[in-house]
Amino acid sequence: MNTLFRSAVRCLRAGAVCRTGRVDGPVSYAPARLLCVAAGQDFADIVKKDKVVVFMKGTPAQPMCGFSNAVVQILRMHGVDEYTSYNVLDDQDLRQGVKTFSNWPTIPQVFFNGEFVGGCDILLQMHQNGDLVEELNKLGIRSALLGEEKDGKSK
Repeated sequence: MNTLFRSAVRCLRAGAVCRTGRVDGPVSYAPARLLCVAAGQDFADIVKKDKVVVFMKGTPAQPMCGFSNAVVQILRMHGVDEYTSYNVLDDQDLRQGVKTFSNWPTIPQVFFNGEFVGGCDILLQMHQNGDLVEELNKLGIRSALLGEEKDGKSK
């Protein structure tokens, strides 16, 4: 019990936050201490919080690595503005926990409806071969690229 208490205190001291809501709209911040693996948080609940959940370095407004930036840009191209993102640089337990949960060694990590999709390379490949449009459609998200294709064909 003492170890659990110390882990929870460490998370509380970190003061880390996660960003939720539209990338370009109103922002709400939730304390990352609620996500602390050491405090017993279940990642299965975290990745089901939204249709699209991204664990990344930095925030969608300010990615801190090229791979995280690429994921944000791909989602933006498809018009996916509303998703939950977690900055793993704010909490090392969160960073290691998501890697363990997904059995995937790198960040960023993307989840659709609680299912692990992959990292930057896989999302890019899905974007290039059209699978991302289909997967977003399954989530009830219409890709913005479909609107552009329709407009381009009518000209």
